[in-house]
Amino acid sequence: MTDNVPPGGNGTGEGGNGGGPQPWFPPAGEPGGYAPPPYQHGQEPPAGGYGQPPEGYGAPGGSGQGGRYGQGGGYGQGGGYGQGRPGQPRYAPWPSQPQAPKPGVIPLRPLGVGELLDGAFTSIRRNPRATLGIAALLLTASAVITTTVSLLLVHYVGTVTLPEPGQQLTDAQATHLLKRILEVLAPIAAVSAVLAFIVDTVLTGLLTVVIGRLVLGHKITAGEAWRIARPRMPALVGVTLLIPLILLGVWAAYAIVLVLVAVAHAPGALIGILAVLGGIAAIVLTIWFAIMFRMAGPAVVLEREGPARALARSWRLVRGSFWRVLGITLLASLIVVVTAGVLQIPFGLFAALAGGGSSLLPSTGGSVAGILISAVGGVVAGAVARPISAGVAVLLYVDLRMRREGLDLVLQTAAGGDGAATGDEFASLWRPGTRTARPGQGAQPGAGAGPGSGQGAPPGPGVPPAGGPPAW
Repeated sequence: MTDNVPPGGNGTGEGGNGGGPQPWFPPAGEPGGYAPPPYQHGQEPPAGGYGQPPEGYGAPGGSGQGGRYGQGGGYGQGGGYGQGRPGQPRYAPWPSQPQAPKPGVIPLRPLGVGELLDGAFTSIRRNPRATLGIAALLLTASAVITTTVSLLLVHYVGTVTLPEPGQQLTDAQATHLLKRILEVLAPIAAVSAVLAFIVDTVLTGLLTVVIGRLVLGHKITAGEAWRIARPRMPALVGVTLLIPLILLGVWAAYAIVLVLVAVAHAPGALIGILAVLGGIAAIVLTIWFAIMFRMAGPAVVLEREGPARALARSWRLVRGSFWRVLGITLLASLIVVVTAGVLQIPFGLFAALAGGGSSLLPSTGGSVAGILISAVGGVVAGAVARPISAGVAVLLYVDLRMRREGLDLVLQTAAGGDGAATGDEFASLWRPGTRTARPGQGAQPGAGAGPGSGQGAPPGPGVPPAGGPPAW
């Protein structure tokens, strides 16, 4: 700092005698002023250094904690800026990231595999009446019809006498056995296929509604689930029929190619190679299409899409996550198969003690008690296994949308609102028009379509406003 020197001074501030000019300091009480040095002219400065500021400026309790600006204990050195009181850390710790809210069975953020499976089991525990109860009711009705048809066939057509191990059958005996199997098996198989389709469709719709509500912690009854899902049943039937038709189309194309090659009298080696390679390709395409259309059911029920649009919607959601969806689906299927098998073991033992029997193919040694016990075992196993499979499918759909479209922000806003969303208000949360880009990402394709999504327009229903909850 340049000292102001009175007129007539040499301006150096270094007098050889006591008559030299003294440095001038602004008054301490004025803005920006410094207190005069705490010593007389000609004395040695104190140990703290020349121009030590008073307490409150660089002193203990100030921003520099004592000492001259830039020296020990000063600004930016040991005990300087950012240091807390003695015994406290030098720098304040970063505030911990808040946990994602969990109003229902899953936290509202992208999920791990364990959280998906846990959410499926938690859905059953949270609302057993609307999960196990619905599945048990529908499967019981299906089992009653199938078992009744089996008993009627046993009564009017007779039982099927299967050959003993090692027994040789004549051509006439083999023909008679095949005819009897078709007489008994064909009606049962037809009835079972139709019932399985109906039960699968209705269960998918009802359980999707129940588990979709449980994501936000809303428990509903089976009657409420039916009232919500009933308008979506025609579209759900359509998409449930379209997927098998597409898969059958793959195998039909494979068969047509083989027939054309055979009609063209191609060499046998070529036909064999095409049969093997074509079969592998058909299997791969079947798995691929089945996984890519895995989210069509939830899209029909929750987003209220039509069959064709639901297939396209599922394709967009799964694209880029095929292997993850495939792995989770296989893992869930393994859990379902093991669970159903374990539950059926005691019923199978009781059925064997009661004389065996099967609701699908009654045999000579079968009995009414054995058929009934087997049917009960199937109902119990299916009532537990089907909600697990449906829960994983719905939660996987929610996870894909949270990862791609920021659905967790929409659900967090809905969960933090006043009261539970019901009716169309709840349905609007799942519609693609409420998609939100996650922070740091651009707008998702189609996110700006529709009213309320353009720049300067008010947000659509369920979209959190600016400054809303953070992404998890």
